[in-house]
Amino acid sequence: MSTGAYHWGPLAVQERVGVRDAAEHVGRSIGTGIRDVAAAFLGLQPHLVVGAADEAGRMWASLLTGAPGFVRATGPDRITVAGGLPDGDPLERALATAGTRVGTIALDPRTRRRMRLNGTLEVTGRGFAVHAEQVFANCPKYLQKRQPLDLAAEGAGVVRRGDALTPDQERAVRAADTFFVATTAEADGADASHRGGLPGFVEVASPGELSWPDYAGNAMFLTLGNLAADPRAGLLFPDWESGALLQLSGWARTEFGADGERCVRFSVESVVESLHPGRLRWSAPEYSPHLGSTTR
Repeated sequence: MSTGAYHWGPLAVQERVGVRDAAEHVGRSIGTGIRDVAAAFLGLQPHLVVGAADEAGRMWASLLTGAPGFVRATGPDRITVAGGLPDGDPLERALATAGTRVGTIALDPRTRRRMRLNGTLEVTGRGFAVHAEQVFANCPKYLQKRQPLDLAAEGAGVVRRGDALTPDQERAVRAADTFFVATTAEADGADASHRGGLPGFVEVASPGELSWPDYAGNAMFLTLGNLAADPRAGLLFPDWESGALLQLSGWARTEFGADGERCVRFSVESVVESLHPGRLRWSAPEYSPHLGSTTR
């Protein structure tokens, strides 16, 4: 269970890396209330990433898209989301089930701002609501800047399912500069987070194994802490320019180097590739200025 802002997983990673004092300070920003500035930010967003477990217990990250205003703060600790996931999405049933523990992240490529809200799902007549248990903002580090273009007019829905990456999917992962990761810590709920880097920062060792470096961040280690407690994870790779999505579910572990560097290795168990009409398409990226100083 949690102690203050963190459960034992993040605390263990913070101690191992030597950032416990910094994490304690940053952790004071985690609350349950949605401030006015956060509510205004949410109301401008055209998409929301949601992480949760499906009915079989597999973790996934999914993307909801809508006109600005489809995500709104409707109370001091509650957001509502109009609409739902398209047919065939791995979390379609989970987001229609009351009590599902979800992690959400609203990320605005236009401004390099992001906000995370984790809590428990309530089914509504127009979609669902989330009762917040954790609300906090993240710095713009490692976020790529993009501008919205238009909506994808056509799409075939789910185009491929499998238990390993195809050669085309391997190429898409290697070309990615952004992905999202969903994790959980059982009683402490779900979380959805962002990872960014220059193309190639996610390595494909085989059709069933990926890895990526864990760059220095805000010292919270919520994702690595969750993985220490529960290795289930879901990855979401958006193709910003086409609107296609690549969703992976599997298991992840963190490897700690003697020099303080960290690497996360992910084993693929299930793959869903889709292209749904109505997805927002974005421009080519302006890479984060912080990426020039990242090391492996």
